[in-house]
Amino acid sequence: MTAADSSRWPAVLALVGAPLFWAGHYVVAGAAISETDAWTLSVLRWGGAAVVLLVVAQLVERPDWRLVLRRLPRLAVMGLFGMIGFGTLLYLGLESTTAVNASLVSGIGPVTIAAGAALLLRERLGWRVVLGLVVALVGVLLVVSHGSLDTFLALRFDTGDLWVIAATVCWSVYTILGRKPIGVPPLTSVGVQAAIVTILLLPVLPFAGWHPPQSAAAWWGVAFIILFPSVGSYLLWNYAVRRTPAAVAGLFLNLIPVFTVILALALGQGVSWPQALGGAIVLGGVLLATLPGRARGAAGPSTR
Repeated sequence: MTAADSSRWPAVLALVGAPLFWAGHYVVAGAAISETDAWTLSVLRWGGAAVVLLVVAQLVERPDWRLVLRRLPRLAVMGLFGMIGFGTLLYLGLESTTAVNASLVSGIGPVTIAAGAALLLRERLGWRVVLGLVVALVGVLLVVSHGSLDTFLALRFDTGDLWVIAATVCWSVYTILGRKPIGVPPLTSVGVQAAIVTILLLPVLPFAGWHPPQSAAAWWGVAFIILFPSVGSYLLWNYAVRRTPAAVAGLFLNLIPVFTVILALALGQGVSWPQALGGAIVLGGVLLATLPGRARGAAGPSTR
């Protein structure tokens, strides 16, 4: 293994950790949303994350706040797409669409990221990345259709599906924006984005209503969402996308349904053969695109 190969393993591990936390988010948010709504949960999520991140950032990173102020427009745009655009729109979608449809629609994320990176960042997509995208997408389709062609063909796209499509596009934009460093330390960057998002969401509450959770279990769920899918996943994702081509990073989003299946097993829920086989195919696609080949040319997956 070369030094270049070893140096990218931290980024690969970060790209595995972020989908793991997001898979937990699907499970926990599904329970929490039953006691609240998309807008209230978003304010609680990003307000809590902003407090945690900014306190830790001041203690650990001691950022140059004058530089941060100069970067506020860029941070605001990133927060708008990656936190309001993705998070809140996804919550809205999950309120009115089925899990099968939402999973299928979210599966277009790696494709939209790869296409955007090729068009806007001029990233060259090697054959391994393209083939890995196709293989992983096949795995996702197998998981969400339960191995049934009839189930796949019977899918209907309603308003909830359109929200999920919009959320996926927003995440693609966020990933592409995150490829360009802005000189702000990672804790500070995500913390400021979360604070901006919270401020932008507050004026919506008088119209949408304020519906905090009523049970202790739901509040524990909110705490989990703040610490892991919000603080943890966003830090890992922003770290990784600055060190990995956007198309390869997007491919790891296909691990979310795989980890969701694993969590279902851990919770004692049954898993069907299409879910198990589809998960294995997704992992195969990810490995195909990310593991070093025998010879890597200019168009290989590590090319930036």
